[in-house]
Amino acid sequence: MEGGSPDQESIGSGTKRSTVSSGSRSRKCKEFLYRFVDSDRLIANLEQWFESVCNNLGTQKPAFSEPFELIELQKFEYALEGISFQQLIRMPSAVHASTSGVVEATAYLAIEDFLHASVKGLWEAFWSHDEPMPFSVACLYNENFRFYQAENAVAEGKLGGLCATGILLTNPRHPHGKWDHILELALLRPDIGGFVVNGDGQPLLSVIGEALFYAIRVLISRSFSRRKYCQTADSVFVLLVDSQYGGVVKVEGDVNKLEFDVDNVYECAAEWIQNHSTVTVSSIDRIWNKLGNANWGDIGALQILFATFHCITQFAGFPKHLVEDLAADHDSRLQTRRAERQLGNTEMNGNNLFRFQQRSVSPEIVEVQDDSEQLLKLEVGSVLWLEDSNRQKGYQINEVMISSEHPYYIASPVDDPQKILFLYVGSHPSQLEPAWEDMNIWYQVQRQTKILTIMKQKGLSSKYLPQLSASGRIIHPGHCQRPSSGGNCDHPWCGTSILVTSPVGETVSDLIDQGRFGAEEAIRCCHDCLSALSTAACAGIRHGDIRPENVICVRSAGRHPFFVLIDWGRAILEDRDRPAMNLHFSSTYALQEGKLCSASDAESLVYMLYISCGGVLPDLDSVEGALQWRETSWSRRLIQQKLGEASTVLKAFSDYVDSLCGTPYLMDYDIWLRRLRRNINEENGKEIDITG
Repeated sequence: MEGGSPDQESIGSGTKRSTVSSGSRSRKCKEFLYRFVDSDRLIANLEQWFESVCNNLGTQKPAFSEPFELIELQKFEYALEGISFQQLIRMPSAVHASTSGVVEATAYLAIEDFLHASVKGLWEAFWSHDEPMPFSVACLYNENFRFYQAENAVAEGKLGGLCATGILLTNPRHPHGKWDHILELALLRPDIGGFVVNGDGQPLLSVIGEALFYAIRVLISRSFSRRKYCQTADSVFVLLVDSQYGGVVKVEGDVNKLEFDVDNVYECAAEWIQNHSTVTVSSIDRIWNKLGNANWGDIGALQILFATFHCITQFAGFPKHLVEDLAADHDSRLQTRRAERQLGNTEMNGNNLFRFQQRSVSPEIVEVQDDSEQLLKLEVGSVLWLEDSNRQKGYQINEVMISSEHPYYIASPVDDPQKILFLYVGSHPSQLEPAWEDMNIWYQVQRQTKILTIMKQKGLSSKYLPQLSASGRIIHPGHCQRPSSGGNCDHPWCGTSILVTSPVGETVSDLIDQGRFGAEEAIRCCHDCLSALSTAACAGIRHGDIRPENVICVRSAGRHPFFVLIDWGRAILEDRDRPAMNLHFSSTYALQEGKLCSASDAESLVYMLYISCGGVLPDLDSVEGALQWRETSWSRRLIQQKLGEASTVLKAFSDYVDSLCGTPYLMDYDIWLRRLRRNINEENGKEIDITG
């Protein structure tokens, strides 16, 4: 491919910046791309890096991290229930086993149809069923880096030069595509499935290197494009497929840090990959069955669909229908299915475990043996034992708390009955058909345990943060026959996670419902929550799910009540983490980008204070409606006016948050903590307790 002369329009966006400096950079980028045409030379410059990555991790682990967490894929799979995907052109079973060009041509037609079915199904399910899909699919020709429909490419004798298939933004002015309009590329290569049995199931450098080559071309083209992307455009997905298997390569990084030395394009690109990018590679899994039909519900096709979903958000923005909302319907569908199958009454306990009643074939009335003692049923007076750091701790249930999502408990240690704690019970790890609520419980128990442990390890201490009292696995009655290699025994309780935290208090939601949350409580709540956020921010942790149910008021004798920000299971530790999506309380940036900015938690806090001071939240059923309500409320200053009726300092704070939303500027917690503290002092006539 070296020495080719791809046309300038197809190499880049073909646009010019208004300034001399940006115009110069644009020309340098174009010249860089004009010379950056040989993937083999890039691969040669990456050999030592790839070898060091593999050697550093050893042979037992994959060389690259996965781009998606399993729980993300499971949630996405729930959201896709009921959505129809149909590949009409079947994938031939052995693309490269035959010398016939007909087979390879059919494979490219099948890839096009697969990607078209994918992007069309996702667009109609999440964005709009009525508006036309603004994307198209075409194949990339390596002689000039232009895109052609596979059928036309075959007719024009270009089959041997096809090197990739892409999803592009439809643009009638550029029928052969523009590189800054590429959403996603798929590389059809022989024997991708061979890597499944070759060690860790991840591709070799020859395949990954080619994916990196195309990813860099896309990122550079986007960097000087005039197009405004709805989300950050610094990541690109490349799919690797053969006639049966496939996987995903994700490349992410700031391409502005790439040194555009046009005399050393491959060395510069390799240096950027090694030092300024993050490369993640999924496992290679089966996509097509022996008949050439895609297994849409299996992990192979699912991770490709999820990658395509993320690509669409870069160009079309956050979807109208959230993944969380569509996935939440899984539980209602499950209940409907149980009713259809006439499965007897289900008994839901605190652990979300179903008690199934199997029906006999015989029409006669038969006695069903009561096995309720085998189920984890926690009631007032129940005693639960857990194993925490090789110690056994017992807790007696004092009260069962029923929230809007799932139950939790107020309990006391067996050896200290005067002490009260919150106790959360996780989902059983071996459920065959977990309800959607089980994911919420996973965040509340397992992931919150991880977050609180990190806080403890980093020495974060504040009375406005929950404290990890204990965590571990439940100790069930009888002898545990858990295998030494790990896993759980056959007992229905074995392996269930438990989390115990302090302090205990009433939720702000309950206080608002009971009319016991006034202006004084709002100011104190604002101060205490900001203090908790400030402490967590010192360790790079953001909450991501602030709402009235996740703030409690703690009262103790002889002291002013204070507020604690609880439920940190959705906390953001790194860029790949995603906050909870709540149409009423999520920040504007979170709804638009699926991420948090510096002021996102503070914006959610403002919405919570707004309703606590008498503000009315409208009925919202879409992200678009939620964003419109926010834009109208902020522009008309409805939120500031309502908070101003309670306190001038809350009004000023909301103005500050409004000025910061969506910007990269950091929150100045200290100045607002001082102002809020001074306001509380004036109302109470004495200093408030800010220790801890």
